[in-house]
This record gives sequence, C-alpha cells and structure tokens, in this order.
Amino acid sequence: MIYITALLSGLIFGLGLIISGMTNPAKVIGFLDVTGFWDPSLGFVMLGAILVAYFSSKIARNRKLTYTGLPILLPKTNMVDSRLILGSATFGIGWGLAGYCPGPGIASILTGHVEAILFVIAMVSGMMIYEVLESLKSKDQS
Repeated sequence: MIYITALLSGLIFGLGLIISGMTNPAKVIGFLDVTGFWDPSLGFVMLGAILVAYFSSKIARNRKLTYTGLPILLPKTNMVDSRLILGSATFGIGWGLAGYCPGPGIASILTGHVEAILFVIAMVSGMMIYEVLESLKSKDQS
C-alpha cells in the first residue's frame, strides 16, 4: 500500500508540474527575470504550494505517523545558519541558470530533452559529492 501511495503521489505531483509549466525552463526563467519580460504566473503556483504545505504541516505536527503508518520526521531546528544560506543560494543560482529545480528536472527527463537529462546528472552528482564530503567530515570529527 505504501508503494502505491508513493506512486500515485508522484504521478499527481508530476502532472501538476507539467500542467503548471514548471517543467518548461523558459517559463521558469521568465518568472525569475523580474527586470525583463517577467511572467508572474508561477508565483500563483508557488502560492498554492505554500498554502498546501502550510496546512499539511499544521496537521503533521499533531501526528506521530503518516496515514500509511510511517513515522513523521520533521526538522528539529529552525535555525538559519551559513549552510542553509549557502545551500539556498546555490539552489537559486542553479534554478536560475538551468530553469529546472529537482522535481521538474526529474519529470522533464521523460521528454528526452538533453538539457533535462544533463541537469539531473549534475544534480545527482552534486548530491553524491555532498554525501562524500559529509562522510569525510563525520570521520574527521570522530
């Protein structure tokens, strides 16, 4: 049941990304181009996502398990530090340059566009580098 729920959630999320235009790098870059031909339509998509996340978070905070019985793991801190700022800046720069963020990048692989495939390869490579650096850091601290 958990895998079916995950599959359906992913399909609905991917469909939402496609319908909203989040898988179109030109639309994303148009949203980010506030000094040129700015396209505010993705702001409404983001507002909708923020509203869903806000109310979902309120419900999740009062529960210990998901509806499928898995534990709910929420962040234990809300501290803003240099790692968060650097990670956010890196994400934003990558999003602005490529026109993709992780979800739309993965959904766009199905289009067969080379740019989407290269983006996902670069994203996964960055994640792997991060994991290696974190494991080296934890070994140095122990």
